[in-house]
Amino acid sequence: MWTRKQRSQMARIARKTKRYRSDLTDEEWERIAPLMPKPGRRGWPREVEFREVINAVRYLVRSGCGWRMLPVHFGHWRTVYGWFRELARRFLFQTIHDVELMLDRERQGREASPSAAVIDSQSVKAPHSEARGYDAGKSAPRRRASSMEEGSIRRVVD
Repeated sequence: MWTRKQRSQMARIARKTKRYRSDLTDEEWERIAPLMPKPGRRGWPREVEFREVINAVRYLVRSGCGWRMLPVHFGHWRTVYGWFRELARRFLFQTIHDVELMLDRERQGREASPSAAVIDSQSVKAPHSEARGYDAGKSAPRRRASSMEEGSIRRVVD
């Protein structure tokens, strides 16, 4: 008969051995670990590993599955979702993006902060012309805007 302690030990082992392509590498985790919230001084000790929460969120984004279909070795979906909401409220994902972008620019030998940016949009307002079409999206005169060259776009984070 399995005891509660044995089940939790097996769950920890399963979490550490089951890996997905979307999981963080050790190098990636070392870069973002200092950005994670520190545990509180009072209250229950934290049982959730933030690395697994981030891995779970990356798995959800990559696979497109729903929260309730999250594999169990990431932890209960409500726990992962609760931490996702808390981290999003603290703008942690925006901070991770900004830090990774600066590190990527420095690796390329450029300044950490860009001096200019291009705002890319699917369509932009064009000079007034006759209205056409009955669809709401087609009634406004617009032109496609694609001013950036394909080679100049860099993908920073998977």
